[in-house]
Amino acid sequence: MSSDQPAGNKLRVGIAGYGVVGRRRRQFIDRHPALRTVAVCDAKYTEDGSFDDGVKYFTDFRKLLAQELDILFVCVPNFLAAEVTVAGLERGLHVFCEKPPGRDLQDLARVIASERRHPGRKLKYGFNHHYHDSVRDAHRIVKSGELGRVLNLRGLYGKSKIISFESDWRTKRREAGGGILLDQGIHMVDLMRMFAGEFGEVHSFVSNDFWHHDVEDNAYALMRTKSGVVALLHSSATQWRHRFHLEITLERGQLILAGILSGSKSYGSETLTVAYANEHDGGDPREVTTRYNEDNSWRDEIAEFAEAVVHDRPIVDGSSQEALRTMALVYRIYGADRAWKDRFAIEDQVPAAVADLMREAQP
Repeated sequence: MSSDQPAGNKLRVGIAGYGVVGRRRRQFIDRHPALRTVAVCDAKYTEDGSFDDGVKYFTDFRKLLAQELDILFVCVPNFLAAEVTVAGLERGLHVFCEKPPGRDLQDLARVIASERRHPGRKLKYGFNHHYHDSVRDAHRIVKSGELGRVLNLRGLYGKSKIISFESDWRTKRREAGGGILLDQGIHMVDLMRMFAGEFGEVHSFVSNDFWHHDVEDNAYALMRTKSGVVALLHSSATQWRHRFHLEITLERGQLILAGILSGSKSYGSETLTVAYANEHDGGDPREVTTRYNEDNSWRDEIAEFAEAVVHDRPIVDGSSQEALRTMALVYRIYGADRAWKDRFAIEDQVPAAVADLMREAQP
């Protein structure tokens, strides 16, 4: 695999799932000096073939994995994510998988078991929001301590529906695992963990009262860390105007992340507002707002993964352990609503093997 590649040769990449996300990933894979896409697969194809540029395409991921590859990008629906990731690892490939890691914690447990059987392979999950410049700048400010410690967070991430224009699998719990919280809100859950640490106490309301799908269209969570940081989260599929908004209140000011640059362009301008509180501001502190006009997150995320593969470095963001902590918190939110827990038997998501992994994942 990559360690056997002759000097100067690019690593051969296969992409499983060649929809909107898979095609976008390819743009930045092929721009990287160490990578080149050689084959893709997608269920939309009725037969195997080749594009005009020589890249092969297949109807099934198993045919893709029969090719000479070094790296596999997994951009498939939730019900296939773990299966394809495991197949890639067992094939001896480095794997980059989009979020979520699968439908549930059991899916992720199977992946981690495979990862441990192949310790030389890199596995990274695509929690893309970490790589947005606004988020990076906010994280730098928090880590610097210049505004003191974090006191609380309030986050809203919402869109207008669950069904995508390509397929309705997202509305079916057996295939998706969860609704808006697992599909989109997982990004906000992940960011809250990054800024506040691990949450020990979780309360929630989860519902599908509007769309009446088999998965949730709204999730509301109130969470607290052992150090006392409180977070309010609303993940919504009834947010008619798409919105990303995260407020981080610190001892001497506040950070406001508003908007996020995305392919749909529907979440508005990406900005970071820093408020500098002092005893004389009368509740109207001085603010500095930065607007970000370029989205380099896809480029930088792939570059970091390539660096880990080429130079045998650890995964910085998006490791299986980080994915496990975030997925575990998502399922704690589901389980904290007694009615939702009973309705979908959420306790079944944490068998002994998963519980052991979750204990290991605690920092």
